Amino acid sequence: MSNTMKLFGTWKSRESPRLYVTMGAILLVVLACAFAGMSAPQLSSNQGSACSNLPSFSALQNALATATAAETSGLNNQMWATIVNRDGVVCAVAFSGVNRGAQWLGSRAISAQKANTANAFSLDASSNSNGSGQPAGLALSTANLYSAVQPGGSLYGLQHSNPVDTGVAYAEPSSSYGTASDPMVGHKIGGVNVFGGGLGLYAQGHQIVGGVGLSGDTSCADHNIAWRVRNLLGLDHLAASGSLSAVGGVSGDPARPDNIIFDIDPNQNGGTGISKSGFGHPTCLNTSGSATLPPVQP
Repeated sequence: MSNTMKLFGTWKSRESPRLYVTMGAILLVVLACAFAGMSAPQLSSNQGSACSNLPSFSALQNALATATAAETSGLNNQMWATIVNRDGVVCAVAFSGVNRGAQWLGSRAISAQKANTANAFSLDASSNSNGSGQPAGLALSTANLYSAVQPGGSLYGLQHSNPVDTGVAYAEPSSSYGTASDPMVGHKIGGVNVFGGGLGLYAQGHQIVGGVGLSGDTSCADHNIAWRVRNLLGLDHLAASGSLSAVGGVSGDPARPDNIIFDIDPNQNGGTGISKSGFGHPTCLNTSGSATLPPVQP
């Protein structure tokens, strides 16, 4: 018996280091796989199908190129565009230049923020029930939020809510940014942006189906280009049609209910100017053309 125990002890002392090394290697592999999974969010099948009723990457890219070429105000820059669905999931990201560095790199995430914001703070008639809500819906562009979030405004602090998911915004590979396989696609970006460039997307029947965001130029030009992109994509059904009342807005123009408003007067006491409507936006360098944007469709 003593010989057996000695033999077992000899085997254990010889084999244990090998066993520990092997187990350690296995543990490192498991941890590496786990961290790799965390660094690149995975697209689930139900998130992909949630974009099936929205324009494809190619449709967004083509509309963006046309709308950018048509804009005459601002800095004449190239642009980024993002579409999100009603749940805030990114469905497409595109740019108008020859490569991803041909437009402001920071504007990729900003365009996604704007899309998320316009979708998150616009409504359709389904909001109306039990005496509350908006009977015809309410469309708010990101441009409409500028004055409301300033100190003393009715929505002050809104811009600090719903933060951007930086893990989604800056996921690798950056070589795929602005392509059909942009790593933001299929994931919720979050974020609130409160200057021009974001619009709600309304399908036929005045149903809101998501939002579109544009960034890359002055915020006024961003708004104009976003407006044209929405129109080219055929997702601007906000006008009265038969028994359907026009979707509400704050612009005072039923043909352009969520248009940018320029009604900010200088504050005699200094600081932020005062918007007569409470939803005004500052003018920008070389501001023009917003009043003649295409009217929304029935």
